[in-house]
Amino acid sequence: MTEQDQKQLGKTLWAIADQLRGAMGADDFRDYMLSFLFLRYLSDNYEQAAKKELGADYPKSEDGETRPPLALWYDANPNDIVEFEKQMRRKVHYVIEPHFLWGSVVYLAKTQSDKLLGTLQKGFRYIEEESFQSNFHGLFSEINLTSEKLGRKHSERNDKLCSIISELARGMSLFSTNTDTLGNAYEYLIGQFAAGSGKKAGEFYTPQRVSDILSAIVTLDSQEPKEGARKKLESVFDFACGSGSLLLNIRHRMKDAGGNIGKIYGQEYNITTYNLARMNMLLHGVKDTEFEIYHGDTLTNAWDFLRETNPAKKPQFDAVVANPPFSYRWDPSDSISEDMRFKNHGVAPKSAADFAFLLHGLHYLKDDGVMAIILPHGVLFRGGAEERIRTKLLKDSHIDTVIGLPANLFYSTGIPVCILVLKKCKKPDDVLFINAAEHFDKGKRQNQLSDDHIARIVDTYQFRKEEARYSRRVSMAEIEKNDFNLNISRYVSTSVAEKEIDLSAIHGELTKIEGDIKKAKDKHNAFLKELGLPLLP
Repeated sequence: MTEQDQKQLGKTLWAIADQLRGAMGADDFRDYMLSFLFLRYLSDNYEQAAKKELGADYPKSEDGETRPPLALWYDANPNDIVEFEKQMRRKVHYVIEPHFLWGSVVYLAKTQSDKLLGTLQKGFRYIEEESFQSNFHGLFSEINLTSEKLGRKHSERNDKLCSIISELARGMSLFSTNTDTLGNAYEYLIGQFAAGSGKKAGEFYTPQRVSDILSAIVTLDSQEPKEGARKKLESVFDFACGSGSLLLNIRHRMKDAGGNIGKIYGQEYNITTYNLARMNMLLHGVKDTEFEIYHGDTLTNAWDFLRETNPAKKPQFDAVVANPPFSYRWDPSDSISEDMRFKNHGVAPKSAADFAFLLHGLHYLKDDGVMAIILPHGVLFRGGAEERIRTKLLKDSHIDTVIGLPANLFYSTGIPVCILVLKKCKKPDDVLFINAAEHFDKGKRQNQLSDDHIARIVDTYQFRKEEARYSRRVSMAEIEKNDFNLNISRYVSTSVAEKEIDLSAIHGELTKIEGDIKKAKDKHNAFLKELGLPLLP
């Protein structure tokens, strides 16, 4: 399928969503829509693998047959089912019983079967508890199939679901879909729902183009970026992972460069978004053994896996990325100053947890790793506790690069933001400032970054380039003279210097002009005098 067809599929599905949700809010309908798309992906992927596994024994679809071919095989081979499913768990890491496959569900929807709602409930529970070797408990917990938003009566809810699924199936049948295409459609819909969610979108979505910058930075060699992309990242961590799109972007970039990732780790506090992230991973072909997403509060360090007290066993990651909530109000406990994450640098103020998030990620970064985090500009210059933390980070040589981005790039806020690149062991004894705030394409809702804009930022970071009114390497001595203030405009101004004016030259020009005017007037008066007319004063 071409890129244009993929976009068109996304638009078709979005149009269906917009048409069918009725009075239901976009956030509510998102959960139904994306869950059904996820079920379609799991089913297609499973049936393709089953066809390959069974070979010539895989039944052919007969005219008029409404059930999936796999259902026919199950009926004909009851004694072989256990061994077959064991093989499927080894190869695709999960199993779906035939009556829960998308094809079976679509048939119930198209025939307006009153069994649809019950089948979906059982099917979702089966996927959560039995399909995978890992337990995906609560994966569909936010999809309330008994919600009155679908209808007051059981029959009304069932009819609504029949309508939604039938339309989705019709829309997808217009395109030749494969697993990659469905993954792209899922990403497109997340973006569209984010656009419709306004400020709530900040909870789960990093704009794709901003994500491209972070993923490009952390996949380059951490100590010598000019050497190019790394071939292997043992582990990647996003402690505010939202829908997981940023982690997937890194995975795609590594794959495109011929490299790979050992394991993906994410953490998300919002339960709905946490479920979106788990679905998103599976839908993009990441096996359940290749990722771990945890539901819990990053600031309180709720994940037991991260609270290992033995330094030799402490989890550490090659790359850490994050787009945490901006200037999030938090309530640090009295004892948090002794927390190993904050002990060396200090505790962020209650009014803004930005540095708390940053220090959390830095704590789990490997000595030769790289971290890229999106933060509001305030972290660059605010005083008090934040100034003390910023100063310590600079003195410890952890801040490598500061990148200023344009305003209005995010759905959640119109303010300009920055990307901080941090390393525990960085080579250059300076900080690279990139002022990209003026370089964007104006959009209707949000401003956009083009391929050229992104390439310029990444290229400047990679080769540590200096360019007038765009980028500059600033020594620690100069930063110290500025009281460790990192306000980008102090070091890289985008304003154009006014042209110097030579006052003596201007005075000479004015004197000459006055002389020319006097000569012209005298000549004109001489002509008027000959005619006997009044002279000019």
